[in-house]
Amino acid sequence: MASSKAGITTDAVNAASNPLDVVPNEMPFDVPYGLPISLDRAQAVIQAGIAEAQKRNWKMNLAVVDSGGNLVAFQRMDGAMLASIAIAEHKARAAVTFRRPTKVFEDGVQLMHLNYLLAFDGIIASRGGIPLIENGAIVGAIGCSGGTDSQDEIVAKAGAGIINAVATPSS
Repeated sequence: MASSKAGITTDAVNAASNPLDVVPNEMPFDVPYGLPISLDRAQAVIQAGIAEAQKRNWKMNLAVVDSGGNLVAFQRMDGAMLASIAIAEHKARAAVTFRRPTKVFEDGVQLMHLNYLLAFDGIIASRGGIPLIENGAIVGAIGCSGGTDSQDEIVAKAGAGIINAVATPSS
């Protein structure tokens, strides 16, 4: 039982001293997995990412995985770094497996110093992986690599926008 001293409970003091002790009311990133993305849709996601990269003269590797983390489509732009092939796939798999953008892990390690995140299998603490959510369910994820984390994220967002775009009512 929490004791009170000057109107502050020990639970509140403990949570303030250790943010990991905060208990959310809802499950974070509780988005259900849906049917896997089709090859045509995955290729459209990649083409949107490539268009953004080309516009900026960036050389990228782009991967799209389905809702089970299986590679559906991949593109290596001319001159893109070879090491980034595996990194792009890793970002896509981490985004779909953990149901959140990989930027969450980067922020957790870099800004919040939650280094325990690096102990989880499949984590990559580098932005550029974004889940693809359609009709409230995860159908896959895109992963981009080849530039800085901020460049990778811009290209991934451009690709993800094909699926994650909010539908607007027709007039």
